[in-house]
Amino acid sequence: MVPDMVDDRKDIQDIDDIRLMVDTFYGKIRKDTMLSDIFNNVIQDRWPVHLNKMYRFWQTVLLDEHTYYGSPFVPHAPLPVEGEHFDRWVVLFNETVDTFFKGDKAEKAKWQGKRMADMFLMKIQYIRGTSHIPLK
Repeated sequence: MVPDMVDDRKDIQDIDDIRLMVDTFYGKIRKDTMLSDIFNNVIQDRWPVHLNKMYRFWQTVLLDEHTYYGSPFVPHAPLPVEGEHFDRWVVLFNETVDTFFKGDKAEKAKWQGKRMADMFLMKIQYIRGTSHIPLK
């Protein structure tokens, strides 16, 4: 008989947990065959700036420590992305969260990630389908 594996994952609790989640997730993004070119072409050598912004975003969303101010959708509006890109993003994000964490905040992170992916895709499709000038 094989003993049960001990699940020692904890919930997301502090900025160190946020950093672990964000760094691991974007490490996957930077290597992913579908997403790496999109992210690397836009972010280029500004990864530290992007990662710091993502720490602040998730710190605000998950820890109620308001350190992020901005409009997360605007930089995504012109990206060459479709539904399959957002689906892949969600898979990698959920895998990352599930690898390290379990609990209410971990579930909120996954829910928020899926919600943002759905909303961003809907807005991008809307913008592409209208003659409106894209957001700046």
